[in-house]
Amino acid sequence: MRLGGRLFADYDSPKEWIDAVREWGYSAAYCPLDPGTESETIRAYRRAAADADVSIAEVGAWGHNPVNPDPEARREAVEACTRHLELADEIGANCAVNVAGSRGDSWAGPHPENFDEATFDLVVETVRDIVDGADPDDATYTLEAMSWMVPDSVESYRRLLDAVDREAFAVHFDPVNLVASPRQYADTAGLIEAFVDEFGSEIQSVHLKDVAMGEDPLVHLSEVPPGEGNLDYHALLRALDGLDDDLPVMLEHLDGPEEYERAAAHVRSVADEVGVSV
Repeated sequence: MRLGGRLFADYDSPKEWIDAVREWGYSAAYCPLDPGTESETIRAYRRAAADADVSIAEVGAWGHNPVNPDPEARREAVEACTRHLELADEIGANCAVNVAGSRGDSWAGPHPENFDEATFDLVVETVRDIVDGADPDDATYTLEAMSWMVPDSVESYRRLLDAVDREAFAVHFDPVNLVASPRQYADTAGLIEAFVDEFGSEIQSVHLKDVAMGEDPLVHLSEVPPGEGNLDYHALLRALDGLDDDLPVMLEHLDGPEEYERAAAHVRSVADEVGVSV
């Protein structure tokens, strides 16, 4: 596995970017460029990553809603996601990643229609449009699981993969986003193992965070930094160790460099305990 995370550094060149990645001790990185960047610059960053043995994990197509109820906004979102997948392919990233989208006002929020069959069919259509429009040679398009939209489980992700039926549509793994009930919270190891057993080499990138449950009468699950919740990191790293040695595992959503340092230290400590390399 290759650990990566946000870089708290300014950089104006591939060398400065690689220096920042090395300073953090990472061997994986988020894509440092945006769609629309000149091809010469993209190639320079790709060469720098290859020379430094740094894996570019993913291009985040966040903020775009491919199932927006407004047809024009939906068209623009599909085009934007296509551009992100093209960038992923050009820069040598494993994947471009987004969520499926929402039928509500928020691009990634809950809505009663998110689980409708018509919405499932629309997700299939939009993913096909994105993949076919970009026609990548190596990179894939992936969807991050969310508890209030598809895919929200092992079963719904498999159904979606089969329905889309495109080689360039693969899997993103965010185990915390799959924890949606006290029963799942009590057995995160089982949830992790079931996901990895089902998808294996189809997994292109992994997000690392943690989940904590409160004691209120109504269930409330909160995202917290790695090591401060109930996600079984021993089970997670053991399961992922059986996959590609270059699989990127990426820290995210933390407040400031100190939290990233503590999170990276936790992941590395658990990796040492279970005898795997990150």
